[in-house]
Amino acid sequence: MLSKNKIKFITALQKKKNREEEKLFVIEGDKLVREFLNANIRLKILVAKPEFINSLTSDKLSLSDETESVSFGELRQLSSLKTPHNALAVVEKAEPGFDQSRIFQQLSVALDGVQDPGNLGTIIRAAAWFGISHIVCSNDSVDVHNPKVIQATMGAILHVQIYYADLLEYLAGARKKSIRVFGTMLEGESVYSNELADKGIILLGNESKGISPDLIPFISDRIYIPGTGSSKPGIDSLNVGMAASIVFSEFSRRN
Repeated sequence: MLSKNKIKFITALQKKKNREEEKLFVIEGDKLVREFLNANIRLKILVAKPEFINSLTSDKLSLSDETESVSFGELRQLSSLKTPHNALAVVEKAEPGFDQSRIFQQLSVALDGVQDPGNLGTIIRAAAWFGISHIVCSNDSVDVHNPKVIQATMGAILHVQIYYADLLEYLAGARKKSIRVFGTMLEGESVYSNELADKGIILLGNESKGISPDLIPFISDRIYIPGTGSSKPGIDSLNVGMAASIVFSEFSRRN
């Protein structure tokens, strides 16, 4: 049975401030916990129903510093989900080194003020699917370790490095290196006719405001996703997660 202090400690990690102080975050769900274990990621705490724990091999169990067998009711106390799964775990936050020169040699993504956890999770998942390994987020973007973001990535978080930086400085550095910046905007050249490159930065903006005006001068290629040619009531643009998937797919198809 979990102590009150342990319950309080784990549930506190739902807040960004506590995640940053403890350098820990929570993953939830049988599949996600197994994905981390299969990637040989150490777990600080594994909390799960007995049947889930019994299903793990000894080498996987050895990756958990602390394992707690609990009831469904106890999991419900800890979970951020409406319907808890059979397992959750506390994981130490990785601190990837922000090597701009290495990122500039590949196709990467920059996110300007993306706020919705589901959108960030979808973008990470799409990036992983299409072989994009680096995403640089503005400092006002949603925290990648938000439980809803982690859940939406469905394990893709293991395959994409996420960084937070001042995008003005980052894009200024890219321009000095003559790195192309593909900004997704309503005015521009169709993504299907633009001469896309196998390296550069795909810049995606905030859900409602788009790309910040102070970042627009750094865009070398304004690209958009053409629709039917006329807007319809309630449909004047694509969700940023959907747009990202389409753009990533076209870059992948070309290269």
